[in-house]
Amino acid sequence: MPRPDPPPNEHPDQRTIQGLGQRCGVIGLGYQGHDVDSFLARLAFEAVGTVVDVRLTPISRKRGFSKRALAAALADAGIDYLHMPELGNPKDNRPGFAADPATLAQAKARYAAHIDTEPARRRLASIAELAADRRVALLCFEADRERCHRDVVHSALDDRLRL
Repeated sequence: MPRPDPPPNEHPDQRTIQGLGQRCGVIGLGYQGHDVDSFLARLAFEAVGTVVDVRLTPISRKRGFSKRALAAALADAGIDYLHMPELGNPKDNRPGFAADPATLAQAKARYAAHIDTEPARRRLASIAELAADRRVALLCFEADRERCHRDVVHSALDDRLRL
């Protein structure tokens, strides 16, 4: 049976691999523009088995997206939740992701250096390991991957996933 089309205007950033008939690999989803129900529906549509929260501080003004509430909702939906603060973007670097192209490039370079540490590399390795046999979604707020540090995390995972 073919998969239905994704909801309009919602195309997750994805780099996936196929393995043993399963949907594997990593996608990135921002919860901007979602409520918890629509976000869970999106995760189900994408066959996500684990959500990796890459926010430095997993709190949100948006109802249901703070760590405890989100983890509970995901558990009820049969989806694992992991918070990896080592992959969070430092607060003082975030404005660069909303700026002009040159400033965005500087913010991405700074973030790439930030995650070029042993603790972050261990977390990247664990994501790659998970993605070998299940679909993993990297979670942050920003809907636009190009304007989110998830883009840099994806790039760091490319070699590990051999995509």
